[in-house]
Amino acid sequence: MIARPPSLGIPLTELPEQQRARIIAIHGGRGFQHRLHVMGIMEGRIVTIVSKQPFRGPITIRVNGTHMTLGRGMARKIIVEVIP
Repeated sequence: MIARPPSLGIPLTELPEQQRARIIAIHGGRGFQHRLHVMGIMEGRIVTIVSKQPFRGPITIRVNGTHMTLGRGMARKIIVEVIP
């Protein structure tokens, strides 16, 4: 894994359970970004990692009080900054 300065953010997949973070970027095409936007996942939103399934399983997050599950591939494209 490549070390990154905190200011550049980290993929959502790298956060531990119960960690809060702010979305700072979403990597992907317009269709992917639109799909996430419809789900309420967009830059500036606060997300919390609720649970992470083992063996590259899905990640459950909370955004605006709503729980949703994302595959690791999708979650990897969401870049966040940790909120202490």
